[in-house]
Amino acid sequence: MERVLMKGCEAISEAAVRAGCRFFAGYPITPQNEIPEYMARRLPEVGGQFVQSESEVAAINMVYGNASSGVRAMTSSSSCGISLKSEGVSYCAMARIPMVYVNVSRGGPGVGTIQPAQQDYHQATKASGNGGFRMRVFAPATVQEAVDMTYKAFEYADKDRNPVLILADGVIGSVLEPVVLPPQKTEEEVAAIKAGKDEWAAIGHELGSRAWINPGGWDNLLYESVNKAADDMYKAWAEEAEYELFMVEDAEVILTGYGISARIARSAVKALREEGIKAGLVRAKTVFPFPYKAYDAINYDICKGILDVEMSIPAQFVDDVKVAVNGRCPISCYGRSAGIMLSKFDMMDAAKAMLK
Repeated sequence: MERVLMKGCEAISEAAVRAGCRFFAGYPITPQNEIPEYMARRLPEVGGQFVQSESEVAAINMVYGNASSGVRAMTSSSSCGISLKSEGVSYCAMARIPMVYVNVSRGGPGVGTIQPAQQDYHQATKASGNGGFRMRVFAPATVQEAVDMTYKAFEYADKDRNPVLILADGVIGSVLEPVVLPPQKTEEEVAAIKAGKDEWAAIGHELGSRAWINPGGWDNLLYESVNKAADDMYKAWAEEAEYELFMVEDAEVILTGYGISARIARSAVKALREEGIKAGLVRAKTVFPFPYKAYDAINYDICKGILDVEMSIPAQFVDDVKVAVNGRCPISCYGRSAGIMLSKFDMMDAAKAMLK
């Protein structure tokens, strides 16, 4: 298959278009600006619509409205912009509206820095909006993974009737890498996807019927039953958590992380092995559902420590690692924040310190 050289943000955009996305609303913010720029040019070529909204709040509500009509819709932002969209994402979760959004994250708290960071983990996996809803969260470590995850995110969104988040960062969004693009869905396929939502979508139903996009209304018992059904769905996702295990079988020290941090950690593991140190890697590809079972593959009889690596201070990903490990091994953290990149060599030093 043909490989093309693409920047991360542009590759994510093209994958969305090929998956049948036909509406995008967004607002400029670094480091995700190339997504709306690309969509502004690309969507009209396939009969889609692009809107540069007056704010992030407006963008997510435009997506809410278009997705309610059955259109595959998407938005994107970076960190503090995602915070502004959180109420609209909550509305989509409440109304069981499928949509996809992308966070090309930057430093924080607040406006923070415009450089890459991973300080939005808790927001993405624990509190993306009020009400305690959950959603699938994919964490690509390469541009190819960003393409593949974005493409299938629309399938998951439609299957679950739920928002899906691609949690990237400024490195993945900005780096140029060769990718194999997925097939372009035909106009007939896109139309069939939309038609498959006619039962619940707001498309202009006959008199006496209605689009059901507000499950339960204000009936407390009915609304609680909707929440219970959603809880059952979230629990079922646990079996679909995705992860990578690299050289863990005989590892005396395990590095663990997600996204760009885990990608750097993979290089650190290789370098440690070259020095005769038995290192391994556990990488989360989905951060919700979290791959707790991946940590059962570690041989705790020989593993002397686990090193959590992430571009966040204080560490956030480590909270789920601790739950997964459940006291079976000591855990330490190596992290940077505010847009400062992790160093392979500092990771190696931290791993060696654990072994001592």
